[in-house]
Amino acid sequence: MRRLAIVIAATLAVSLALPAHAEDVAADSVKISAPWARATPKGAAVGAGYMTITNNGSTPDRLVGGASEVASDFEIHEMRMDNGVMRMRQITNGLEIKPGQSVELKPGGNHVMFLGLKKPLAQGEHVKATLAFEKAGKVDVDFTVESIGAQKPDSAGGGHDHAMPGMKMQHGH
Repeated sequence: MRRLAIVIAATLAVSLALPAHAEDVAADSVKISAPWARATPKGAAVGAGYMTITNNGSTPDRLVGGASEVASDFEIHEMRMDNGVMRMRQITNGLEIKPGQSVELKPGGNHVMFLGLKKPLAQGEHVKATLAFEKAGKVDVDFTVESIGAQKPDSAGGGHDHAMPGMKMQHGH
């Protein structure tokens, strides 16, 4: 009995030492995998969220918006190069996910924005949000907050902003 208690205690200690990961979520034919966000510095008004969205259905679906209690607004954004300048803008007509395909939202590419943050996003915390899809409807998602410079979930660092070294960046709506 004592040996079992030691094994259980050791297993619990190891599981508590490992970082918590956000769970994959499925709704209708859409699957959201590995949702995560970057921590933000004190006083930041915006934060970014990332994930992979897979459409397992036979018709296209579209991420059209969302909401989170941590921010006053939620938008879908794209980033792309324009004459040597990295530009970010809101995708107002939503992000299409074609049947049988996945769309990765990642640093330097498409992502969601938490605008008007009510408090900083702190590494190790979780951000609850609701994604809105044209066909799948509303889907509750739990974003794991990684470090400020994270380039992927559980990364040990990497760049410290959206832009690549040596690039100019312009935010626009």
